[in-house]
Amino acid sequence: MSYATIKASPITPRIGAVISGVDLTQPLSNAAVDDLHQALADHQVIFFRDQRLDPGSLSRVGQYFGKLQRHALKGMPDYPDVRKLHADENSKHVSGEEWHTDMSCAAVPPMGSILYLHTLPPQGGDTIFASMYAAYDALSDRMKTYLEGLTATHDGILAFGRFDPEGKYPKSVHPVIRVHPVTGRKVIFVNRGFTSHINEVSPRESRHLLEFLYQHCEDPYFAMRFRWEPHSVAFWDNRCTQHLAIWDYFPHVRSGYRVQIEDAANRAP
Repeated sequence: MSYATIKASPITPRIGAVISGVDLTQPLSNAAVDDLHQALADHQVIFFRDQRLDPGSLSRVGQYFGKLQRHALKGMPDYPDVRKLHADENSKHVSGEEWHTDMSCAAVPPMGSILYLHTLPPQGGDTIFASMYAAYDALSDRMKTYLEGLTATHDGILAFGRFDPEGKYPKSVHPVIRVHPVTGRKVIFVNRGFTSHINEVSPRESRHLLEFLYQHCEDPYFAMRFRWEPHSVAFWDNRCTQHLAIWDYFPHVRSGYRVQIEDAANRAP
């Protein structure tokens, strides 16, 4: 795949690419934004190295791709659409320590998220991304037929309650199998972090079916592992990926900022 303004170096055959030829600290041309949109559609998650951003510049980068969507957890005082991610020796939990799709509990989950990390532990702290295209394609035809038409409830308390048990979080229903609004490809849309149950089956059937789907989606054949370096950026398409932030670096520091982008193309999931 070739682009006019950037170069994309694939990480695996199924998902992920490192992008070069663009400086996110500077204003982006329309051609560069178009190329990055296409690279995201092609690779599902794209990465950048040596990009020294701050909350303001990360917010600017995010807005090239759509309106920023506020997170269920509190943003920064001066940048309410930007969320600080920080883990150290005092952390009891960290964001993303379970396989998930960002904010799938929202009525319209975000199109994508952009994470910038400036401080990394001496070892560990990788993120694993999995392709829900590959996961869906690998299902048997009989399972695909069975899952069509089923819906699942996604509840924010499951993911965010450990940070603030008294918080009020969204709860929404989405199809178990969704169609990506840009590529037209089908994906599995349930995840351990947010999905509470499948609505059209018994509780027992729901538990066992979800556990099968979770294990299936987490298959390493559908995934790639990103090793962070200081001042790296990850931009993932939330509609066709899941990810896991590996908390294997306690008590060291891992710190940065994150924005998420509204899904203007899929307002009625």
